[in-house]
Amino acid sequence: MADSQDIHITLLMADLSGYTAMTEAHGNRSAAEIVTRYMEIVQNSLHRDTRLVEQVGDEVLIVSPSADSILSTAIEIRNNIEREPFFPTIHAGLHAGMILEVDGKYFGTTLNLTSRIAAYAKTGQILCTEPLCDLAGNLEGIEFHALGLVKFKNIVEPITIFEILTEHREDNTSILDPVCRMLVNPNTALAQQSYEGKTYYFCSSDCAKIFEQGPEDYTVIRADS
Repeated sequence: MADSQDIHITLLMADLSGYTAMTEAHGNRSAAEIVTRYMEIVQNSLHRDTRLVEQVGDEVLIVSPSADSILSTAIEIRNNIEREPFFPTIHAGLHAGMILEVDGKYFGTTLNLTSRIAAYAKTGQILCTEPLCDLAGNLEGIEFHALGLVKFKNIVEPITIFEILTEHREDNTSILDPVCRMLVNPNTALAQQSYEGKTYYFCSSDCAKIFEQGPEDYTVIRADS
């Protein structure tokens, strides 16, 4: 019989912003290399008491009994990724609550809500719930900015969502390549194009050429994928 128990835990779900767009622009081999490096970064960013328990493609599930540790891990993953040249960043969701653990796998509303929050986060955002905020200590350089109530699919009550803001983000000068969604520093971008009075920066000449062929396809707001 499967070993199961109800436990209180904090969860982090994160995946790469624009992974599908990156795969389309650079191909499967490049995408696989990016995910391999991403997993190395995740493993090297785990704080005490945190565990990577699941990976599906570019999405990871990390758990911890400590809100401070899960929060520090999320920030460390993003910070380390944004130090990588020509690399997509993440969007992430954090939550805390009761969950059913069955032979090391997790089930229940707490997991479902964490997944919804991660999907709701925009490029580079780390979002969390009020229970996570309440459990977190006073970590230096971190603020919780309330975004208000959000209604998620298949979640009965609206949930108050907070964005986790850090001092590191204030100094970040990287922007998104509009084609492959990688982070690009304008000072080191390998190509740039002007369109309707705005300059766009690219990780490669290939992305610049794709943009040039149909700039209107890349200058509207696109959902992360």
